[in-house]
Amino acid sequence: MIRFLLPFFALFPAIAQTQTTRHVGAGYPYPNLTAAVAAVQPADTIEVHAGTYPGGLFFNNLQGLPGQWITIRAAAGETVLFEDGGNAIQLTDPAYLHLRGLVFQHQTGNGLNTDDGGSYSSPAHHIIFEDCVFRDLSATGNNDLLKLSGLDDFEVRRCTFLNGAAGGSGIDMVGCHRGLIRGNRFENLGSNSIQAKGGTQHIRIEGNSFKNGGARAVNLGGSTGLSFFRPDTAHFEAADLQVYANVFAGSQAAVAYVGCVRVEVVNNTIYLPEKWVLRILQETVDPSRFLECGDNSFRNNIVVRNAGLSTETNTGPNTRPETFTFSNNLWYHTTNSNWPGPSIPVPESNGILNQNPLLADPANGNFSIPPGSPAAGNGLSGAGPVLDFFGNGFANPPSIGAAEANPVSSTSERLPNISLRLFPNPAAGTSWLEIEAHQAADATFLLSDVAGRPCQRVFAGHLSPGAHRWPVSSGLPPGIYFLHGQMDNTSIKPMVLIKI
Repeated sequence: MIRFLLPFFALFPAIAQTQTTRHVGAGYPYPNLTAAVAAVQPADTIEVHAGTYPGGLFFNNLQGLPGQWITIRAAAGETVLFEDGGNAIQLTDPAYLHLRGLVFQHQTGNGLNTDDGGSYSSPAHHIIFEDCVFRDLSATGNNDLLKLSGLDDFEVRRCTFLNGAAGGSGIDMVGCHRGLIRGNRFENLGSNSIQAKGGTQHIRIEGNSFKNGGARAVNLGGSTGLSFFRPDTAHFEAADLQVYANVFAGSQAAVAYVGCVRVEVVNNTIYLPEKWVLRILQETVDPSRFLECGDNSFRNNIVVRNAGLSTETNTGPNTRPETFTFSNNLWYHTTNSNWPGPSIPVPESNGILNQNPLLADPANGNFSIPPGSPAAGNGLSGAGPVLDFFGNGFANPPSIGAAEANPVSSTSERLPNISLRLFPNPAAGTSWLEIEAHQAADATFLLSDVAGRPCQRVFAGHLSPGAHRWPVSSGLPPGIYFLHGQMDNTSIKPMVLIKI
């Protein structure tokens, strides 16, 4: 028998909030962001109005509180540019902070830098970057559009990363934990689009597009100086990463497994990589401390290659390629009908060789597939994401690739006049439901498992706008769950929650 675990009053405690919107810009009470930050209190919103503002800003301990986040956002319909500076903004030891709709460009260091101040025992935490643009770095070295060091419980969603430094990353994570990178666009990057290293763990990279994403579009691991690992006892560069339902077009290599373990690359579409499909490398070598790259998987992916590719897999020393799992991938050579198949380190189970997946219009960025595609219905069930690149539900069995040919559902986090956010995601013991609405609503929310069985009652009653904390039941095993809801008699399409 299923038992609901807590009354809703315990799940969503009432938090008294005094909310002030502080307006920034010419002719407004605060002439610049620094002045507004000096006055900001937990639960406040800093609304920045149209204009170009100088970079080089530094904010230490800019922290909201649980249920009382600080929001810094562009005013609706207005363009807010942070121009130049070493970093546009450096955030040291931030917490409960939401940045939305801002543009960062032409920095000479990193576009935006978030760090823990070197205090690894007290990480930066609970940050959301949403609908921001990071572009056109005025640097060519190891400079990143978004640098994250020692950040836990965060999301990067619907952001654009464009024209990065030749030697840098779009997003560079060092010692970051429990993050979701979803629905972003990466184009014309340098070394990589996303890098996860230095003890980074439990990151989900889902539903992003990568066009010419760099030498390694996703660098799953890397090479980190020993003093920068978070925690300093970590025995891997990266672990427990999930790369789900992304589209990769171009790049020297779409995926690089580098000193990482327990990494899943599932249901992606990889189109015309330039040199390799994937790399298996070990750049941090110390057998007495660091695990060798291994125990990783590559499943349900569409790979389209041409004659320009060097080979599918580049394998370096000090790795364990024999521990990788390859299954249910579709491999297609566009110019060689007699191609014998991919060079991969272990035999593949249930692979599909040299059949055209019938991508709709890849030259113009449309990587959907029709029901008649050989990729339709031939994926391994339960191996990866619930939602495809477009936010539609995968069938059972799923299609191969980032797009489901026969979607069973679609999800939306938006209703008229209501916007919902569920974070962090993945979550360990605590999650937050943030509601943006004009007024309170009668609401019910219920958590179910992938079979549709209810397993936790989250809320039932009158729900006000704001961020609401609720503990994910300790009795739930790690896995994928759905948050179902209704607000004022309008059904909310399910949102996915990953418990770790």
